[in-house]
Parts: sequence; structure tokens; C-alpha cells
Amino acid sequence: MNTSTILAFVSFYFMTWMICFFIVLPFGAHNQIDDGEHVPGSEPGAPVVLRMRKRLVATTLLALVVVLLLMWGVSNPTLQRYWAVDQVAVTQQG
Repeated sequence: MNTSTILAFVSFYFMTWMICFFIVLPFGAHNQIDDGEHVPGSEPGAPVVLRMRKRLVATTLLALVVVLLLMWGVSNPTLQRYWAVDQVAVTQQG
């Protein structure tokens, strides 16, 4: 693998990780209003316990699975033939 392939994978993984992080972030979050433990001077919607390590691990695993599935889909010969036939049909119509 050359440097550009590695950089492309890392950048794609990072973008996928960020999207997965914002998907995972609200799961299991309990805010101060739900728990009835509002600390004066803080945002009532702020989480009581952040549990960031658990979210980071879940995000990393989810992003890895998503990236591997997408890379498999792009490199799958059957899907490549399907997309090539679909592209030929589109160019013939235009």
C-alpha cells in the first residue's frame, strides 16, 4: 500500500468516526432534569454522568465496522459489475 492509500483510509476513517460519534453521543444520556438533580448555575440539559470513555469505545468499534463494510462493498467484484452495468445504462439514456 502506498502513502496516498493509507492517508485516504485514515481520513475516511476519521470522517466516519466523527459521524458515528454524533450518532452514539445521545444514547444512554440522562440529563439533570430527568434525574431531578439540578445543580444551580449549570445547564439543566447537561448530563449527570458523562461516561465519555464508554462512548469513545463504542464509536471506535462502530466506525471500524462501518468503514470495513464500505471498503468491502467498494472492492466487491459483484457490486463493481453491478455499478458498471448501471453506469452504462445511465450513459446510454443521456
